Amino acid sequence: MRGLNKVTLIGNLGKPPEIQALEGGTKVAKLSLATTETYKDSKGQSHSNTEWHTVVLWQSLAELAATYLQKGSLIYVEGKLKTRSYEDKTGEKRYVTEIIADSIIMLDKPQ
Repeated sequence: MRGLNKVTLIGNLGKPPEIQALEGGTKVAKLSLATTETYKDSKGQSHSNTEWHTVVLWQSLAELAATYLQKGSLIYVEGKLKTRSYEDKTGEKRYVTEIIADSIIMLDKPQ
């Protein structure tokens, strides 16, 4: 049986996209995306829980983000989870889990 690595999120950007140009001209953008879940407890009190996700966009998606996205933008993201590791300055191994986006849809209403 095959596996499936699929993530779908709708949320708001917590800050403007971070855009980088790598060697060879490849563009990459990192987004900080907040998703908020709201629920009521047994007493009827509303509570909300916000999760923060790092979303990575490559090439044309990175260019789209640089042009159109800003802090607070509401977007729909589809992609996959990717975990990578690196060594920090002290030599300790660190892990980062990111969403590598396949597609995004801007959900903000046109101004």
